[in-house]
Amino acid sequence: EVQLVESGGGLVQAGGFLRLSCAASGFIFGDYTIGWFRKAPGKEREAVSCISNVDGRTDFSDSVKGRFTISSDSAKRTVDLQMNSLKPEDTAVYFCSVNGLYWGKGILVTVSS
Repeated sequence: EVQLVESGGGLVQAGGFLRLSCAASGFIFGDYTIGWFRKAPGKEREAVSCISNVDGRTDFSDSVKGRFTISSDSAKRTVDLQMNSLKPEDTAVYFCSVNGLYWGKGILVTVSS
């Protein structure tokens, strides 16, 4: 059974940082791309960043480029999203996903102004 569990969310002031972690199990970790998405109230779900465990390529949305980084640890089976210079508009529930097929339950990030 594929399981994705997010951790590391919380409340932070604008300009601060948080590190989200996605713990994965139930599939061959090295064969898939894992992505982070977010859903803010009243907005569509947005793809934030992803990393391929096959070739290490990464991608970021324009809204987070230069502020967020993504990393993968195959030994721990985790994909981390380091979020720096946070803005109030980064407030959302953040989800990790495997190829857009399997999803975690999400974790709330709140950035106060």
